Amino acid sequence: MLLLFFADLFFGSVNLFSIKDNQALFDTILYSIRIPKAITCICAGSALALCGLLMQSLFRNPLAGPYVLGISSGASLFVAIATMLLTSINVSGLFLFGKSMITLFSVAGAFIITLLILFISKRNKSNVTVLLVGIMLSQILGALQGLIEFMASGNSLKTFIIWGMGSVSSTTLDDLIVIVPIFILAVVSSFFLIKPLNAILLNDNYASNLGVNISSLRLKVILVTAILVGVITAFCGPIAFVGISVPIASRLFFKTSNHLHQIVFCLLLGAGVVLLADVICQIMSSHFMLPINTITTIIGSPIVLYLLFKSKLHIA
Repeated sequence: MLLLFFADLFFGSVNLFSIKDNQALFDTILYSIRIPKAITCICAGSALALCGLLMQSLFRNPLAGPYVLGISSGASLFVAIATMLLTSINVSGLFLFGKSMITLFSVAGAFIITLLILFISKRNKSNVTVLLVGIMLSQILGALQGLIEFMASGNSLKTFIIWGMGSVSSTTLDDLIVIVPIFILAVVSSFFLIKPLNAILLNDNYASNLGVNISSLRLKVILVTAILVGVITAFCGPIAFVGISVPIASRLFFKTSNHLHQIVFCLLLGAGVVLLADVICQIMSSHFMLPINTITTIIGSPIVLYLLFKSKLHIA
């Protein structure tokens, strides 16, 4: 991950070594653009991988994840509402505008859809049904988002479409003041969930007999997942593949379901995947930024499919 972090700093449209004599330009590119971008890659990849692990453990289903279950779609829909429907409201000086408004709406969308999925999973214990409901929710939310896009103005529509392709290059040092503390708090909180998550892998009754409060655990997982997915989606757009594939790859590589190990592995692997995707984006084009969402999906999906066919995967 460290090697990928430094590679992400030095690859780009401008060769840092060629401008080392221009100290002002060197500092601007390195400290104002590339370091925030690399840190965002680490936070985004680690956060989405952690959310995928938590969701897969909660539903005891290796196919559960923020993107598959419609949580990312919920965040995207609410971002569409914030960017394309509410931009006509002119109230200056309020906190609920700019990126702050988008972040709050994104978290709200992720939280609402996560609650809905959890409610459905409690009413119907079938993992297949929950996945189908998640897919259908994604379609419904996508249709509503398309309706908003149809009614939006040209400028706001273009901005939203570019955002929807996924990018880590638009974050600044000021944005990291919001992203990093939330990320650290969520990661630290997840370590307090290790024992109940290990217990719930077998079944709810077993976990209850061990003294695990199932309702409290579900609420905590929902809060951590919704906040992380909402914040990352708000600043980076929807990034597919990472949330579902990294936990799967981690289990296949490291042969353990102990969440003490899996949380650490997923954090590191998730960060490495997004850093690698961003480096590939930089290498493939020096004149414009390719959508990181496209790179993570095209490169990562075949690898996960290969691993799934090669090894029989179990959540526990």
